[in-house]
Amino acid sequence: MATQRTVRTWMAVDAVLVTVLLVLLVVRLVSGGGSPGEAGPTPSPTVQVQGPTASSSQPVSFRLPSGNIACSVAPSGVTCTIANIAYPPPVVPGCDGDTGHVLLLNGDGFAFDCVNGPAPAVAGDDVPVLEYGSTVTSGPYTCSSATNGVTCTDDEGVGFTLARAAWQELP
Repeated sequence: MATQRTVRTWMAVDAVLVTVLLVLLVVRLVSGGGSPGEAGPTPSPTVQVQGPTASSSQPVSFRLPSGNIACSVAPSGVTCTIANIAYPPPVVPGCDGDTGHVLLLNGDGFAFDCVNGPAPAVAGDDVPVLEYGSTVTSGPYTCSSATNGVTCTDDEGVGFTLARAAWQELP
């Protein structure tokens, strides 16, 4: 028969083991650990910029760090999509679809595009990030990332500023 002292000793040992197991479980969950040898989350690629500006004659795709806004800048123009908007969608003449989620800037100027089907989704981790404060130029078009949205213009200053809460045509 076990004595009361032996039972207490085993209960103390069990309590210590349970505490150690809980601590290890919390550490594993916080560190994002999976199976041994399993790779952790992959960081999103970043648009390569040199100094405050990157200039290219090639198309450049990027997303803002939030992922809500994504753009493609090419010598022929800019297309930006925004997944979630808090502003009233603008009227696009002749459009039976959704407006407010796709913006275009090209040789014809600035316009919202008519979208038939679902609104664009938040940009995925496969789209490079243009960090806040960075700028990308392709041909005559430049886009700048900021905490309050993206601003895209041509060499003459025609363009737009876009954020979840509002948009503005420039100049």
